[in-house]
Amino acid sequence: MRLIVITRPEFIDSEAEKIVALFSEKGVDLVHIRKPGSSPDQVRSLLLGIPRQFHSRLVLHDHFSLAVEFGLYGVHLNSRNPLPPENWKGSVSRSCHSLEEICNHKDGCSYLSLSPIFDSISKSGYLSAFSPEQIASAVDGGIIDRKVYALGGVTFDRLPLVKSMGFGGAMILGDAWK
Repeated sequence: MRLIVITRPEFIDSEAEKIVALFSEKGVDLVHIRKPGSSPDQVRSLLLGIPRQFHSRLVLHDHFSLAVEFGLYGVHLNSRNPLPPENWKGSVSRSCHSLEEICNHKDGCSYLSLSPIFDSISKSGYLSAFSPEQIASAVDGGIIDRKVYALGGVTFDRLPLVKSMGFGGAMILGDAWK
């Protein structure tokens, strides 16, 4: 099962060093750099602080030209950036909030997140949207598979549970930055 951490939306002290520690100390496979409202220069500065050897494990949610410039692993599509850069050859991911969205986007993406699986740690009032029965039925129906990652309330302690539920991976936000 793959493990992805998403950055906090705001920039934090020593963030580049903390990202490197996630790879080396927590066994994280990828880090999604999600900084809505940031400038390209702010994101470039963060990328420059991360050693080049880790660039192939980074995904951007904004400023996709930087993904090309730095040779990053992937881009994450969202309402601000609904299409990958022209001639993009890297990974493409997308967040989904319903099983219907998973079905609609699975063919065009390397992987997708489904949320919220558990009550969110970082977004107050963002409660689990799926019952265990709905998840099991989606796994049995082939909707949730190795390309679908659990997001929302996922913690390092819940990783065995997420794996047993049938997800291909997990995405952590709040628990990674406590």
